[in-house]
Amino acid sequence: MDLAAEPKNTGLAILVDDDTRLTVDSVVVGVVDDLIVASIPDVDYAGIDVPFGWPQDFVAFVQQQATHTLASPETPGPTWRRELALRVTDREIQRTTGLTPLSVSANLIAYPAFRWAGIEARLRAAQVDVSRDGSGAIAEVYPAAALYRWGLPHTGYKGSQRLAIRQQILDGLAQRFPQLDWNGHEALLLANDNALDAVLAGLVSHEIRYGRCEGPPERYRKTTLVEGWIWVPQRWDQ
Repeated sequence: MDLAAEPKNTGLAILVDDDTRLTVDSVVVGVVDDLIVASIPDVDYAGIDVPFGWPQDFVAFVQQQATHTLASPETPGPTWRRELALRVTDREIQRTTGLTPLSVSANLIAYPAFRWAGIEARLRAAQVDVSRDGSGAIAEVYPAAALYRWGLPHTGYKGSQRLAIRQQILDGLAQRFPQLDWNGHEALLLANDNALDAVLAGLVSHEIRYGRCEGPPERYRKTTLVEGWIWVPQRWDQ
């Protein structure tokens, strides 16, 4: 799923794996919360493109600032601000791929994250395991990082004028996943980048299930249960 702040830009794709073929069973754009809450318990695993949480240092900062208990930082410079803006997983993505995920503390990506927080609460109330480290029913994914690891165009593919780049991505995915059956959805994926990102999220969740993605290191386990962890595929040549 590619979760936007509003339903109209939210894409949801269902992929079906029967051990011989990986089929894009359905793709829809314009997904409301009720459909999301109903869909996730019905699948084996869900990859979701949205930050699951906020940096722990940022949460503490907001609480202390609100209660007038914030101590003056020794060096309120770039490093201090970076730890408020980026989660551990964001910094690891930056270190290992060169890409910098949008800051859920300091960027408009917070709006989809607000929406997800409400959906997460509904799923939790329905007894769905929404552990933010990916150990339950869901995992946080980042389509751009997945495309980068698969050696495919990973920037500049969004927008109505970028059909040629999206075609390159579809062609590359067909090579990367020879068992993949688009099932007639190619036109929608070319026309709508939200639909494409939803399918990419599904492909990453498929790779997670087969042990071909990088989960959180043990040293970050407790942190990722709070902040979330972006699961990234192994390199194509591994």
